[in-house]
Amino acid sequence: MNVFQADLADTVGVAGLFDMYRQFYEQKTNIEGAYKFIHSRLTNKDSVIFVVKKGEEYVGFTQLYPTFSSISMKKAWIINDLFVTKDNRKSGVAQQLLQSAMELGRQTDASYLTLETALTNINAKKLYEKNGFVHDTEFEHYTLNLITVDNNG
Repeated sequence: MNVFQADLADTVGVAGLFDMYRQFYEQKTNIEGAYKFIHSRLTNKDSVIFVVKKGEEYVGFTQLYPTFSSISMKKAWIINDLFVTKDNRKSGVAQQLLQSAMELGRQTDASYLTLETALTNINAKKLYEKNGFVHDTEFEHYTLNLITVDNNG
């Protein structure tokens, strides 16, 4: 297995994974929308995407968005997406992707990495905690939904 940072040449492979990821979160398939979204992220360089390939098959990805910490006056990263195909789970793919994200944080002198996952995603929570991520019990997080999710894109 090979883990690396995606570029425009990986758009089709990453878009396929991204579409599966969205389906995991109960969204309708939309490969065209997934392609456009991933192509835009890679073209504009407003996210960092790491992928794992097994031979020629894309089997996992993680997408990070930059943010900043006013308190530490440093960059920080949001691990927004992390997905591994069903047949490749529990094979070390997610660990490789998480390691790449952590290394990016260190290389960019970031203050922290942050992520969220479903309350029921026990395996993901175990992986994150094994790697030093701590469940936040100090702060409450609030969200204001400004759009209604459109399952078609």
